Amino acid sequence: MDKKNNKVLIEVKNLSKYFNVGRHVVLKAVDDVSFNIYKGETFGVVGESGCGKTTCGRTVLGMYNATKGSVLYEGVDIHQMDKKERHDFKKKAQYIFQDPYASLDPRMTIGDIIAEGMDVHFKMSTEERQAKIDRLLNIVGLNKEHGARFPHELSGGQRQRVGIARCLAVEPEFVVCDEPISALDVSIQAQVVNLLNKLQKDMGLTYMFISHDLSMVKHISDRIAVMYLGSVAELAQADMIYEDSLHPYTKALMSAIPVPDPEVGRKSERIHIEGEVPSPINVPPGCKFAGRCPQVMDICKKEAPVLREVKTEHYVACHLYDGK
Repeated sequence: MDKKNNKVLIEVKNLSKYFNVGRHVVLKAVDDVSFNIYKGETFGVVGESGCGKTTCGRTVLGMYNATKGSVLYEGVDIHQMDKKERHDFKKKAQYIFQDPYASLDPRMTIGDIIAEGMDVHFKMSTEERQAKIDRLLNIVGLNKEHGARFPHELSGGQRQRVGIARCLAVEPEFVVCDEPISALDVSIQAQVVNLLNKLQKDMGLTYMFISHDLSMVKHISDRIAVMYLGSVAELAQADMIYEDSLHPYTKALMSAIPVPDPEVGRKSERIHIEGEVPSPINVPPGCKFAGRCPQVMDICKKEAPVLREVKTEHYVACHLYDGK
């Protein structure tokens, strides 16, 4: 996708989300994050578990209130919307959950689960409602007979397809996909990703795709943001991230991707990261990665690096590239 021919749909400015987890104790889940998402693209977000990917996605969608910063949707801050604007925004922006079983009400039929959003946002007859349920089931690769079943009667892959159908029911423009394949069998993952790709082309959807599966993110994403401990370490086109990564953390992640060719795999250098991820409750001064970085310098322990453009459309937060 050539983003220059597309308008900015989501503009995230200095977004932070903190949680009070005790008396005078603050957990910085998302800390001063900025990026744009362009209409029609898939914006991938990757990183280790606990790096703030999901919290970022939920705050971007307004499921969490922002502690600082703003999220502009077509120029309007979603965290400053009035009741009517918020109602309209919920129709435009939807969420696909990581766990397809926990996100479905076990007491409702599949048809009623899919129609829940439709009942809120549209006025339609019983016949129109059922026809749309059947059409959505068909779009995601299920039969209309599945509409009368309950979540426990379906497989994991089928339940995730129901989650996608529920998302599509209100005809959204923007979808946050929160690790939508991590709970599925490997044989089913590719089917769901291919379905998401097809829906994007057919319906003009914009995705924020959150995952820790680096190879899958490369397959589906146009641009990728690499997060570490609540902040963006690197942001660039997907090919740039995989072929010319700059941040030491990103390089280590890329070296961990399995290579299908044994000969190539034996020759490739694996970068091992020593130490543990610091606590988001007690974030060390300077660069958050300094304690684990193989290229750490004195300045890294004193000053936090700023995310800056060091190559065309390639941003990195690292003192190794200061002044470049």
